[in-house]
Amino acid sequence: MNTIVASRTALVTWYALFALVSMAANLGSQKIAWQIYSGSFSIPLAVCIGTGVGLVVKYVLDKSWIFRYEHRSVTHGVHTFLRYVAMGLATTALFWATEFAAQVLFQSETARLAGGALGLTLGYIAKYQLDKRFVFA
Repeated sequence: MNTIVASRTALVTWYALFALVSMAANLGSQKIAWQIYSGSFSIPLAVCIGTGVGLVVKYVLDKSWIFRYEHRSVTHGVHTFLRYVAMGLATTALFWATEFAAQVLFQSETARLAGGALGLTLGYIAKYQLDKRFVFA
């Protein structure tokens, strides 16, 4: 029993750490993108760039360290990544809705990034279950 609890605790700890790394990559790349370009549609563009960066970082970490998943071929790897992206669509909608709601309500970059962090946290909780059942099964 202690082994199961220890392994579950380790899994949750690593997953949370990797979620934080991915969130930092996402929000950091958003900030950089927004600093480079602050014209029309700069916020949606920054959010899309951040989402892409965070997605790739989280996929690599989850595949390698959380699920210890091996691809059988390049084609299998592409299909796995596409399933990962598909499972992330709903969680991305939650993340974006939370981030954009914070922007509309508080009209500040700090609030928008805080809303993004909240949305990412909620999304990652759901994403783990989806990935476990449908992507890395």
